[in-house]
This record gives sequence, structure tokens and C-alpha cells, in this order.
Amino acid sequence: MADRRDDRRQQQGRKRTAPSAPIRKRGCYFCKEKIAEVDYKNANQLRRYVSEKGKIRSRRITGACRRHQRQVAVAVKRAREMALLPYVSDSR
Repeated sequence: MADRRDDRRQQQGRKRTAPSAPIRKRGCYFCKEKIAEVDYKNANQLRRYVSEKGKIRSRRITGACRRHQRQVAVAVKRAREMALLPYVSDSR
């Protein structure tokens, strides 16, 4: 009876395995290029940090460091205010 319960628990729960390849962190683009401040007027550069729907991408996706990700967020918001970037995309 106890053996059956153990078998069910093993079947229901997923077994976590170690990832096959180590996760490689990308370096921050702004740190590599030695850019101190992110400029809101450079809309082409900021488009890389905005999704197709118009959302600001996270650090995990962009690979930016904490300091520069905050600057990117502020720069994107300023560029939206100045109508250099859209708030949302037109396509659905």
C-alpha cells in the first residue's frame, strides 16, 4: 500500500534536472561602449529596448546592467513624451 503512494508521488511531481548548458550572461551594451548616460534623443538605439507592443523590455531580456536599465527606462519615457517613440503599437 505504501509502495503505491510513493509511486503516485513520483509520477505527479516533476523531477528537476540540472541545465545541460551553463547560462551565459550578456554584458551591458552601454558598459562595453563606455556610454555614461543614455540619450532619449537616440530613438533608434532605444527601439532595441522596447517590445513590438511598446513595452519596455526587462533586464533579463536586454542584458543591460541595473544602472543602465534604469536610464533606459527613463529615456524611453522621455522619448515617448517627446513623440520620438510610440506608447503602444498600431498593429493588433
